[in-house]
Amino acid sequence: MPSSPSCALLVLFYSRNGGTARLAREVARGVDSVRGCSAVLRTVPPVSPSTEAVDPPVPDDGPPYAELTDVERCDGLLLGSPTRFGNMAAPLKHFLDGTSAQWLSGTLAGKPAGVFTSTASLHGGQESTLLSMMMPLLHHGMVIAGLPYSEPALSATRSGGTPYGASHWAGSEGRDLDDDEAALGYALGARVAGLAQRLADRR
Repeated sequence: MPSSPSCALLVLFYSRNGGTARLAREVARGVDSVRGCSAVLRTVPPVSPSTEAVDPPVPDDGPPYAELTDVERCDGLLLGSPTRFGNMAAPLKHFLDGTSAQWLSGTLAGKPAGVFTSTASLHGGQESTLLSMMMPLLHHGMVIAGLPYSEPALSATRSGGTPYGASHWAGSEGRDLDDDEAALGYALGARVAGLAQRLADRR
């Protein structure tokens, strides 16, 4: 019987139209490519008056909704959101706002993190959204990992991809990831997973 992975990386995202979800799957593939690491893919529900009272406790399809125990158990975190006026989407911010107990206890302090996003327009706020997602992670004491220019796709891309994190230009019709966007999502997942292993060895 194979042993369980030594590092579990939480890939936590919100996706309205599928673009961020597609990128999240590439990020998870990158995590899983690192020996001894495994991606735990989770999403968050929309924010609405009916969320707790009426909506089902699990999504109809895709990964399950995240719980705070997922945050507590992870060895690293990859956070993804579509852009909302150059900022992360409210559902993801709502979930992060509920992590005060984990902040007080230092649950995530010293663990690695990365961020990714998807936009409908090419200049729709990719970089500012990525930076907005970093802020709560810094408050948690996490070690933020970006994408270095040693990744060839970062210089070649004509759509998504930034040194602040992976990104995807979905367009108004929801275009699929191109090769460069997919490669950078994969690279981000692998990079954060590798850091999680090295940091865990020193704890």
